[in-house]
Amino acid sequence: MTRGALLRAAAYALVWLALAVVIGTTIFLSSERTVDVASHEATIHPDLSGEVVVRTGPVLPDLRMDSGNRIGVEIMLGKTDLTSVEVLGQRYATIASAPQGQVAAIERAVVDMARDAAIRGAALAVLPVAGWALVGRTRRRELGRALVSRRGAVVAVALMVVVATVTLPWEWREDDGRPPAQWQTLQEFVGDEVTIPDEADGVQVLATGVTASTKRLVASIVSSYERGQAFYAQATTDAADLELREPAEDETVVVVVSDRHDNVGMDEVARAIGDAGGATAVYDAGDDTSTGETWEAFSLDSVNASFDDLDRWAVAGNHDNGTFVRDYLADLGWTYFDGEPVEGPGGSTLLGVDDPRASGLGDWRDETGLSFAEVEERLTEVACDADADGERIATLLVHDANMGSSALDAGCVDLVIGGHTHVESGPTEVVGENGETGYSYTVGTTGGAAYAIALGSKLRRAAGVSLITYRDGRPVGVQGVTLQTNGRYDVGAWVELTYGEDGAEDERDHDGGGDGGDGGDADGDPNVGGRR
Repeated sequence: MTRGALLRAAAYALVWLALAVVIGTTIFLSSERTVDVASHEATIHPDLSGEVVVRTGPVLPDLRMDSGNRIGVEIMLGKTDLTSVEVLGQRYATIASAPQGQVAAIERAVVDMARDAAIRGAALAVLPVAGWALVGRTRRRELGRALVSRRGAVVAVALMVVVATVTLPWEWREDDGRPPAQWQTLQEFVGDEVTIPDEADGVQVLATGVTASTKRLVASIVSSYERGQAFYAQATTDAADLELREPAEDETVVVVVSDRHDNVGMDEVARAIGDAGGATAVYDAGDDTSTGETWEAFSLDSVNASFDDLDRWAVAGNHDNGTFVRDYLADLGWTYFDGEPVEGPGGSTLLGVDDPRASGLGDWRDETGLSFAEVEERLTEVACDADADGERIATLLVHDANMGSSALDAGCVDLVIGGHTHVESGPTEVVGENGETGYSYTVGTTGGAAYAIALGSKLRRAAGVSLITYRDGRPVGVQGVTLQTNGRYDVGAWVELTYGEDGAEDERDHDGGGDGGDGGDADGDPNVGGRR
């Protein structure tokens, strides 16, 4: 290639790049995405303001803060499922105490818009460059002479209008009729009666047209936020000092969460417990939500943000109604099950199934509407077939451990893990019909849920997280950790799981030790945190 040809190619590349940047930026700044934010259906518009502006609607004042870079975003909160402002304020406070999931969701939306704009900009920039090259020098001269005429100018303008109309997502924003913005710091807005936490120093509030009752509501939200933030932040810090069993080099530890029921405050606590116990993977035994509705996406974003760098497996619980929870977490990289064993942690074999009692769940491959007993029967068949083929199921992950009872009775699995009851139970030894030993274990409610409700500024009841140890592809130990409503940790002993002909003995490795308690839950159950 001659020097002249190289220079022309470089010139074309530079022109293409410049056009791609201009077109891509224009598309990006004209883009929007609808996502679930803070239990609202929200619309996100990127801009170059360097600020995050939250348009809350007619009841609460708008908020803004520095985004930390040149890119800004306007978040317009839309409809929500709640009609009570007080309950909505409580929900805001809880979500704000653990905002990582919501921040990650917004960042994903902005990155997705930027990626889409870059691809479209790069593709559209090719057209004028390619057209210029294909027309050729002689024809370009002819067209140039034609463009200086009145007819040529009209045609050129018309073409530009058509291209812009087709390629750009034009949107006309109506004037909302608000008076000029009067922004105040959050501390100025609520007054001296409430102390604003340090992390909220950069938050500003649109004070225009705000009533005294609105200020009281915001002050209440801030107070609830402070209580929740203080409790869960202290629990996260204290978790690092828990005396948990330390895994050997040839062992793998999995942290188990279940029945979170939207309590995002416990997610970082559960992660801290997992880190203290050396966990490199996580099981989610379901009931991440209370209803399975899209407004609860904030809970799913939160648990994903807390565990996104670990290997992740999950099943849907009976309160995760429909397919939203499963589909949402699966899109974020969590592994769900389709009726076949999969490779699990530490070289183990893992099988699981969603709870069939939730509407839309309980599918077995292409079948729907199966009962609890029917799914249990199918699960047992798969487990025992795998065992007969020499691929023994090390762990059966379900929402309710009762679903694994038949597989244990048949002697086809090593360990069944579930939740559902909100109370820790086990590990309980079961000797199967074939003489093989297995165990059933139920983890307590990680969200500290009373019934299906866990959202709030503090725990409603004791919260449970468990650690499962694997060695040589089999589960060899279980340790439960319970966080009491007063912030005290009760650490259960590490219970060894053995698989000899004589069954397992109740061997406890007291390296795990206890930490400040009798292992009881908030209702005085002496078995929580230990073995029953």
